[in-house]
Amino acid sequence: MVYKNILITGGAGFIGSFLSDALIEQGYNVRILDNLEGQVHQGKIPQYLNPKAEFVKGDVKDYEVLKKSLEDIDVVFHLAARVGVAQSNYQIKDYSDANIGGMSNLLDIVVNSKTKVKKILMTASMTSYGEGLYQCEKDGSVHPGLRNQTQLSKKDWNIYCPICGSKVSPIPTSEETSTENNSMYSLTKNVQETMLMLVGKLYGIPVVSLRCFNVYGPRQSLSNPYTGVSAIFISRLKNNHQPVVYEDGMQSRDFVSIHDVVSALIKAMNSDKANFEKINIGSGTPTSIKELAEKLAKLLGKDIQPKVSGDFRKNDICHCFADITKAKKILDWEPSVSLDKGLEELIEWSNKENAEDLYEKAQGELKEKKLTV
Repeated sequence: MVYKNILITGGAGFIGSFLSDALIEQGYNVRILDNLEGQVHQGKIPQYLNPKAEFVKGDVKDYEVLKKSLEDIDVVFHLAARVGVAQSNYQIKDYSDANIGGMSNLLDIVVNSKTKVKKILMTASMTSYGEGLYQCEKDGSVHPGLRNQTQLSKKDWNIYCPICGSKVSPIPTSEETSTENNSMYSLTKNVQETMLMLVGKLYGIPVVSLRCFNVYGPRQSLSNPYTGVSAIFISRLKNNHQPVVYEDGMQSRDFVSIHDVVSALIKAMNSDKANFEKINIGSGTPTSIKELAEKLAKLLGKDIQPKVSGDFRKNDICHCFADITKAKKILDWEPSVSLDKGLEELIEWSNKENAEDLYEKAQGELKEKKLTV
């Protein structure tokens, strides 16, 4: 299938803007629909946005604006979403309206209006897995539930087999792993994906969901107190503050470069094999939060060790990293940016963005909400 006209909802954001650049470079016509969320963009079009893209200021919650934005579009990358795990648990209506309501509008328009849309792709979230997969010496592969507050209050950070109760070790998490949502954010992203797959199959519209792990890179909002941990740590280090890690710091995540995510999205658009599939996009390698903080301090030339707080966050997971076998097989894709190289690029971006000043702004916002970075 040959595509020409692309709509990226949320296209002024972190992932969307890089995707826009890549598609334009490859000769596609790109239209961006973005509401310029104040917490991320302060209502302003970011300077990095590609001038060759057609920009429409609007919200996916606005049915008529979204409908007009879909005129003459062949492919939709639906990236517009409210993000942030902690924030989602008290801004419940906002997250539901934007994430579930936005997807509802998109699917309703495509099904009931005379659009030319031939394919829809979305970015789902690894948070919908809850804990990742683990290996038990006795019971094999298991998927434990979230640790309860009683266990965490005793500073017992381990994960135990849900069958025999013995300690288990993390292994790559595959797409067959069941979902266990631990926040309103993860729930709404999970619902988005379920809706997309159901409607796509029902009407024969090719759809793809890429389950992104911890995406990092330039253009992450440094002024947003709910942004990724790598950006938060950089801001703290530049202000000569210790990065604060929870529990014992050994909990791990899968950090994947923005450039690798964009290449996967484009490959998924062009692959018929990807149609109706849910595909993990990650590095496939776990990195502990403490190790991440140490790497960033070294790259910044700061002799600052992370503060291992021993505190914990309710419903936080211990380990989750991607099994990317399916992405390699179906998309002929694998990550190409090493963590060190990617973090160097993120630091270079933060130098241009005055991370020190933006950190102070973020701290002020958090203080008002009685939260901490």
